[in-house]
Amino acid sequence: MAIIHNRKIDHFLINRIDNIGDVILTLPVCIYLKLLYPDIKVTILARSYTKPVIDACPAIDNFIDFEELERLPQNEQIANIKARNIDVILHTFNKTTIAKLAKQAGIPIRIGNTSKNSHFIYCNKLIRLSRGNSHLHEAQQMFLFLHPLGLTHIPTIGTIANYYKDWYKPKDILTPNLAANLKPGKFNLIVHTMSNGHGREWEMDKYAQLINQLPLDKFNVLISGSEKEAVALNQWVKKLPPSVINLSGKLTLPQFMSLICNADGLLASGTGPLHMAAASGIHTLGLFPVSKSINALRWAPLGKKAEHIESDSDDLSSISVKMVFDVITGWLK
Repeated sequence: MAIIHNRKIDHFLINRIDNIGDVILTLPVCIYLKLLYPDIKVTILARSYTKPVIDACPAIDNFIDFEELERLPQNEQIANIKARNIDVILHTFNKTTIAKLAKQAGIPIRIGNTSKNSHFIYCNKLIRLSRGNSHLHEAQQMFLFLHPLGLTHIPTIGTIANYYKDWYKPKDILTPNLAANLKPGKFNLIVHTMSNGHGREWEMDKYAQLINQLPLDKFNVLISGSEKEAVALNQWVKKLPPSVINLSGKLTLPQFMSLICNADGLLASGTGPLHMAAASGIHTLGLFPVSKSINALRWAPLGKKAEHIESDSDDLSSISVKMVFDVITGWLK
């Protein structure tokens, strides 16, 4: 139990029902709460496919499967949430049905954003946050939801990187067959070219040029991608040296997380695997447009070895192969 703003608080619920990268960037606020109040309980409401990421963070005590909850009749949804004795919900993702459910379940403190009109009805604590116009990184913005509780600290980017170092621990399930793709004595580089439509992508020809220019006596290149993306990637890989290993569509999320933790570096645009790699502490390079709300200011990877390159336009065309090559080969030093 914790005494926060003269209130006894035992249990936080954090609503984050979007994508893997968003969930990764919500972990620091969970870690911060656990560091301040080790005895409190932290639960995340999220989509089922993100559960392996949540399981990798020991600061989170419980997971609520959003799809599973949503399938229940409304009275059972209310009963489910009410039975958990939640004291505070942070609506870090705006969804009216969840805000309404939290009020119906009698959660005493319901913190939302004024950008969602329904929060004026269903929340009793509000913050003003224009995410696209904020000067804060997405991970830092999550801390604003604690301000109504009198917790006004916002960690620096470096502090958040340290949080991941100590509190992001994916299960190492690297089987012998999977481990065989990693080459001792070489820099094992994962190249994740696509983003499932979640962000701007670097041209595939530039990825191919980069890989063809890398000294493959020093680099072992592994291509990753989802099962859906594998259809395109299987053809594209034919342009690459035969030593390049194509793992697209072949890995479960837990396997991919384990592979990332055992690799040396990852290159991607602003997508979930980029944030998983940064949190894992390996070398990470993210490619971003300069555009407001999807730029590096808000979405750069956060980790002890995380870097990014930002274009000068709404796409990534101004990022040259040489710019990326110089960063990645610099990792050998």
